[in-house]
Amino acid sequence: MSEEIKKNNYSADSIQALEGMEHVRMRPSMYIGDVGVRGLHHLVYEVVDNSIDEAMGGHCDTIGVAINEDGSVTVEDNGRGIPVDLHKKEGVSALEVVMTKIGAGGKFDKDSYKVSGGLHGVGVSVVNALSVHMKSTVFREGKIYEQEYERGKAIYPVKQIGETEKRGTRQTFYPDDTIFTQTIEFSYDTLSARMRELSFLNKGITITFTDKREVDEKGEFKSEVFHSDEGLKEYIRYLDGNREPIISHVISMDHEKGEIPVEVALIYNTSYTENIFSYVNNINTHEGGTHLQGFRSGLTRTLKKYADASGMLDKLKFEIAGDDFREGLTAIISVKVAEPQFEGQTKTKLGNREVVSPVSQAVGEMLENYLEENPNDARIIIQKVILAAQARHAAKKAREMVQRKTVMGGGGLPGKLSDCSEQDPARCEVYLVEGDSAGGTAKQGRDRNFQAILPLRGKILNVEKAMHHKVFENEEIRNIFTALGVTVGTAEDSKALNLEKLRYHKVIIMCDADVDGSHISTLILTFFFRFMKELIEEGHVYIAAPPLYLVKKGNKKEYAWNDVQRDQANERMGGSAAIQRYKGLGEMNAEQLWETTMDPSFRTLRQVTIDSLAEADRVFSMLMGDEVPPRREFIEKNAVYANIDA
Repeated sequence: MSEEIKKNNYSADSIQALEGMEHVRMRPSMYIGDVGVRGLHHLVYEVVDNSIDEAMGGHCDTIGVAINEDGSVTVEDNGRGIPVDLHKKEGVSALEVVMTKIGAGGKFDKDSYKVSGGLHGVGVSVVNALSVHMKSTVFREGKIYEQEYERGKAIYPVKQIGETEKRGTRQTFYPDDTIFTQTIEFSYDTLSARMRELSFLNKGITITFTDKREVDEKGEFKSEVFHSDEGLKEYIRYLDGNREPIISHVISMDHEKGEIPVEVALIYNTSYTENIFSYVNNINTHEGGTHLQGFRSGLTRTLKKYADASGMLDKLKFEIAGDDFREGLTAIISVKVAEPQFEGQTKTKLGNREVVSPVSQAVGEMLENYLEENPNDARIIIQKVILAAQARHAAKKAREMVQRKTVMGGGGLPGKLSDCSEQDPARCEVYLVEGDSAGGTAKQGRDRNFQAILPLRGKILNVEKAMHHKVFENEEIRNIFTALGVTVGTAEDSKALNLEKLRYHKVIIMCDADVDGSHISTLILTFFFRFMKELIEEGHVYIAAPPLYLVKKGNKKEYAWNDVQRDQANERMGGSAAIQRYKGLGEMNAEQLWETTMDPSFRTLRQVTIDSLAEADRVFSMLMGDEVPPRREFIEKNAVYANIDA
């Protein structure tokens, strides 16, 4: 059989059943990471990955994703359709094997899929196992086939239900609320960000995303269509839309190097941050890996060579470091690897050594060509590198001052910190409180056994617009570093955060429940995202939720966190209750602050997580940058109590 015929002969024999799926429901976190919000959304990604795999193989160009009125999700593509003929080994339809056997899928047959995002082959069967109900509809060879399942088990054999001219697969599933006990409600924004990301990573594909739970004034569903003709170049322009570029074009390339497809796009801007996002087979590799190593090697080598030849470094009194070449850089690296080896179960770090050289060579060639053809841009980039090196030296001195003042350096704790008596960091929490007044109330209301209070004076520095040495010289930021006991900078990475000596495993931002309070919270979160990202990624950062109202009548009192709760409480009290609007934390007495916002048995803490590093980077640069219109639009869309008059 010829290679071409084998490639297109996608039938039941292409499906290999590797192992059973009996304990998926018993150990769901082994397969999807967790059973919280992230794991819930991972179900959608697994189903969409199957459609993307079809697209990557050239068999599909349109994917539809919809959140239905009942909270279920439907994913449909115009690919080849899952085979429905009899699977010789299993004795049932290949569709049933794919849906009910873990590790079954065409992805393990190299003749069916050269490259795949899912690759562990657990995807759609795990989604089926963790759903109360799931329905598969296949449009294949002029016929429509269907099968339904309950908690991973087929209700009836695959049956033909009609004829059609279209082709593809439609999957509809409803998550099991006995497994996803926290919530089974899908977030439009979370799924939208992933669909947008996939459209950029797979240029030419159209992904339609619809939310049927929400209808506008015209009676139409909330919907977006994602399509990119330029791929990563377009992605860079989207991510960097709120930053000022310093060069005239996005530098990009897209070709195969050593049988590894490599796509890269980058641009330099006026910021002081480095933002590099890496992907393998559409999987966002948060921890990087060998492809990122290859990118950095190619970038540093090529720019260093050009800078040396230009003579621009002749007067510099110290060596340029790798970090200096990446300040103000936004870059995306996407590689396709037939058999990727990921370190750990979370697929966040690529380990294939053979990827380093092809990526490094591809990046080197791309940059060499660009620098030769654009000498003005080349000079601007090298000037940026030199400034970064000078700032790095200043930042190193400022950082060393922070280190000396930390507990490890013997400099003692900040004078404003009211520490707790508990010594086990896992049991300790620190509140970062807006202002001395609220800080004083929090000190009186807290449980001093395990709760520490660090008041912050006014609005901390906007790190998005500040050079690194200015950040480390800022007193409030130094106090945060010192209080937490963490250090920045290692021999391997001058920006890495060391959490070994973290003194509190809960870092809680507590600000007023108004626009100013939200601004201060955002400033602190921006600082954490840019300089303490590991703190967020390890799940240590939270936001407190103080109430907006106290509704009181006689001996009865209720707290309300929004206008609806306020009105409901007032109604329960007969409609004539006294309503106090808290303008700030300082208006509460210590007892009220404790019972509403600090008491672990009653309070609401919102854990800060990062669904998409790229989207988080874009939002922070937009909120904390210089461009007003996109910030206004974002606030008007997302803020519950925003009153924008400027």
